Amino acid sequence: MATGAKHERAAPRAAQVPDRVLGATAVYNEEHRIGVFVEALKRPGIVDAFVVVNDGSTDRSAELLREHGIEVLDQPHSGLGAAIKHAIRYARANGFTVLVLFAGNGKDNPDEIPRVLAPILSCAADYVQGSRYLPGGSHANTPAFRLVSIRILSWLFSVYMRRPCTDLTNGFRAYRLSLLDDPRINIEQDWLDNYEFEYYVHWYAYKLGYRVAEVPVSKTYPGGKVPYSKIRPLTGWWRMLRPFVFLGLGIKK
Repeated sequence: MATGAKHERAAPRAAQVPDRVLGATAVYNEEHRIGVFVEALKRPGIVDAFVVVNDGSTDRSAELLREHGIEVLDQPHSGLGAAIKHAIRYARANGFTVLVLFAGNGKDNPDEIPRVLAPILSCAADYVQGSRYLPGGSHANTPAFRLVSIRILSWLFSVYMRRPCTDLTNGFRAYRLSLLDDPRINIEQDWLDNYEFEYYVHWYAYKLGYRVAEVPVSKTYPGGKVPYSKIRPLTGWWRMLRPFVFLGLGIKK
């Protein structure tokens, strides 16, 4: 079930033209985790097409994906934001109207993609955020620090925006690409090439009053001592937070 705030505006959509959905994820040295989600990407009917952006991997990630018939977009190691921009350019060049993003390290379940897309495809939302905290969502093996920090950050964001947001850092999300045509949203800025990109778009989807929905999803971190993220404790979290600081203070646009 989708949840959201009062909606003020809708992203432009061509009348009577069926949506075309691109599923995309980015990988960087994930050869040992690719098998977790690659079979799901090959199932027909989830989206119109899938692409994986290879962010300069030095292992066999790209090779293994191609062996499984997955389309791979290669780029030098540039960061998550640059990878998402690459996917957006590909989507626009090939006539897609909706982009759904999910983790390339097996933490998201591709079988939940239809649930994430439903509010957009039913014209009820322009931007959909997955949430592990909504009824019907779940999480496993999440580090305690993350559980607490995500709750706090999501609450602060909700208070500032006066719109509900329960899982700010969840990268399982989808949006109508025409949202990015808004002249107030400039995704081509160089400072958005890493984790900043996702939170920049998130900020503007809420701030500009676009139709936002949240849907329940699952998030599963690897158990044991397996590294669960490439986000560095200080620099990575700053990159996630600085769009809110810069945009809130008017330092960036």
